[in-house]
Amino acid sequence: MGGPLFRIMGLWGRQTGWLLAGLGVSLAALAAGVGLMAVSGLAVGAALLASGLAIPALLRALGMARVVLRYSERLVTHGAMFRALADIRVWFFSRLARSSAGGLGFRQAGDVLARLVGDIDALDGLYLRILLPLASAVLLLPVLVLLLGHSSPGLATEIGALFAAAAFVLPWLAARASGRAGTGLAVEAGALRVAALDALTGLREVRAFAAEGRMLAAVQGKEAALLAAQQAMAGRTALAGAASFLCAQIAVLAVLIDAGASPAASIAAAFLVLAAFEAVGGLTRAGALAGHASAAARRVLEAADAPVPVPDPADPAAMPVAAGLSFEGVEFRWLPDRPMVFESLTLEIPQGARVALLGPSGSGKSTLAALALKVVAPRSGHVLLGGVDIATLPAALVRARIGWLGQATHLFDDTIRENLLLADPDADEPALWAALDAARVGEMVRALPDGMDTWVGEGGTRFSGGQGRRLALARALLSPAPILILDEPCAGLDAETERAFLETLNETAPGRTVILITHRLTGVERLDRIFRLSGGKAVAAAG
Repeated sequence: MGGPLFRIMGLWGRQTGWLLAGLGVSLAALAAGVGLMAVSGLAVGAALLASGLAIPALLRALGMARVVLRYSERLVTHGAMFRALADIRVWFFSRLARSSAGGLGFRQAGDVLARLVGDIDALDGLYLRILLPLASAVLLLPVLVLLLGHSSPGLATEIGALFAAAAFVLPWLAARASGRAGTGLAVEAGALRVAALDALTGLREVRAFAAEGRMLAAVQGKEAALLAAQQAMAGRTALAGAASFLCAQIAVLAVLIDAGASPAASIAAAFLVLAAFEAVGGLTRAGALAGHASAAARRVLEAADAPVPVPDPADPAAMPVAAGLSFEGVEFRWLPDRPMVFESLTLEIPQGARVALLGPSGSGKSTLAALALKVVAPRSGHVLLGGVDIATLPAALVRARIGWLGQATHLFDDTIRENLLLADPDADEPALWAALDAARVGEMVRALPDGMDTWVGEGGTRFSGGQGRRLALARALLSPAPILILDEPCAGLDAETERAFLETLNETAPGRTVILITHRLTGVERLDRIFRLSGGKAVAAAG
């Protein structure tokens, strides 16, 4: 259980200062709170005995310190944890991107979302609910034993044993007992996200086939399984909390039975014990939740550690200057149990040519783009860029030479400027406007109140489908890549918008190698060559 959690903690390195600051403030707040309770006990005892012991100033100081420190603790510890979780999400996304350059592949989007959101969220308790209270327990145990042992060694031993049971033994037992339940909770939460996302993303197909009832039943079934897992976890958490509470009550009873040297000291000891057990009271419940955190960490690491489909060569070749693309005797299938997509595919695309690749769905058009971008590798044969086998080139350099525009616009919820700069972070203002004008969307952007600083909305919802596709084309044109692959760039557009988009494409990318992947031609394209993909081979077609 501890292995995945320790590795997750290793990812917090950049936030070490904040995490240590949170620990320091937390321990200071603990000291103020325990001291306040102990001095309050002395004050109560002094008042009952009318001894005239004057401690109101100390009480006020400790009370004010506790309020300030507890508030500071919340600010610092939660801020540190939010920063640490943000680092984990960035790390996870970068690792996922490394192994999923061509998309999620055979992963389910809902499962990836569950790991990115739900599983990482489950890790916030690792610092706030486990590590901080555990550090408090380590500090409090010797303090309790020393303070109580001064007047009653037997009582100190008894209270120390009870405290150790509540702070260390019971949480460990709870974590062991809840390991399977925690794994089930993480799995069921992910399954519910998968079912819900599948129903939402496929809503049109669901309605077309009148499958609303079946999809709803599937989501409700996953929800019921998640509720059952949550109930199982809640039962273990309640049992662990009850055991910790019982230890605290036994400890207070032991203090009251052993009157000690003076009633005032006994009252102070009772208050001290109450404060100490209250500070670590959540550890046992946290132990019950540790199984869930461990399962969440394991799921996050499992997805992040997915191997790169096409590793870079140990001794890369020099990057070619030419920008021709060719496929020589390529054979490929996605999985061993899947049919062959290409069988001895041979295709030559000269530098500067404008080529169309036609074929029905499933003929391998997008697979050819994936091979060219080194997202996947052929089982046999070679893919050559400028006469050099891309197997001998780093993937990042290959993708820097090949621009790609797919069926989805992939506009992020940011400004037009930031979306364009993804293609070339060093592009200046004239270059940005030139790309927009080349895609025939510059005038539209100029007419906006904020110009290029206009937010596009999630997925480009601020703009129409044609406008969003033109913005994506502008981003592709901004890239200095000498080869441009357009994979069904007009999918989802109406006929008029599609014709206008392709007419725009005719005037763009002069001098570049352009590969248009589509299932049909409209008649307005200006092309040098046309190939049809059929039966795993490329056949030259008439214009």
